[in-house]
Amino acid sequence: MTPYAFRLLNVFAESTFGGNPLCVFEDARGMDAATMQALALQFNLSETTFILPSDQASARVRIFTTGYEMRFAGHPTLGTAHVVRELAGTGDALTLEFAAGVVPVTAQGDVWTFTAPHRGQPRTAPAGLSDADMASLLGLREHDLLRSAMWVDTGADQLLVPVRSTDAVRRASPDSARLAAWPQSSLGRKTAYVFAFDPERPGRVLSRYFFTKQGGGVAEDPGTGSACANLGGWLMATGSAQSAGLSEYVVDQGEAVGRPCRLRLAVDTDGAAGTIRVGGRVLEIGRGTVTV
Repeated sequence: MTPYAFRLLNVFAESTFGGNPLCVFEDARGMDAATMQALALQFNLSETTFILPSDQASARVRIFTTGYEMRFAGHPTLGTAHVVRELAGTGDALTLEFAAGVVPVTAQGDVWTFTAPHRGQPRTAPAGLSDADMASLLGLREHDLLRSAMWVDTGADQLLVPVRSTDAVRRASPDSARLAAWPQSSLGRKTAYVFAFDPERPGRVLSRYFFTKQGGGVAEDPGTGSACANLGGWLMATGSAQSAGLSEYVVDQGEAVGRPCRLRLAVDTDGAAGTIRVGGRVLEIGRGTVTV
């Protein structure tokens, strides 16, 4: 039996019990994928990460949900970086190796920022549903949609659904009886990131991220860094980002599930490819060990 140390953190948190929870195992050497998957299910958080040595970055990271391994995810990146900095003494700039590639991460105090692992323009694709059907699946009216839904991939492909108002974001209520009709990502996932720009607060965005649960039904994620990065990709792909300049946004998420999150999005189109950065505050709230 081997003891493995872990830490519990809240990412994109502005208060102790805000943000998106994360479990990080400090040293996963000796674990196989089945054990990592079992531990992720044991902790029952949206993601659990496992730190390993890397030949090309400050650390290699594997990310597991309760049901599968992910190539990349946003809040696990920031929370894991927070732990790696303390364990390795790397300072405020480090890199993390994921299945999706090596991701640079920087910090100012406890506010961490990652650069999305996309190369060139973000990959996009149509949703494959009419606007009326897409709106209906989310419990909305067709008029609520600002534009047609679009798949965007800056590290993990997700379905982005822009709506006209923050009221429409709050009214969204996915129909769990119609999950068979939901579009499916390249990894077989069914998700929807619903967002709106707040006309009363320039630079502010309200968002919600829905995903199908293992065993059925729809759940909502408090704070989704990869989807926020894909929002940056959406801004680039639709021409909504400033031309040859820096666009910055504050994205609020988690209000509907009682876990308020604040994400910081920067889209820099000054260059051939453009750069997307997502940041937020990381708070550690506990430590422990598991014997396996």
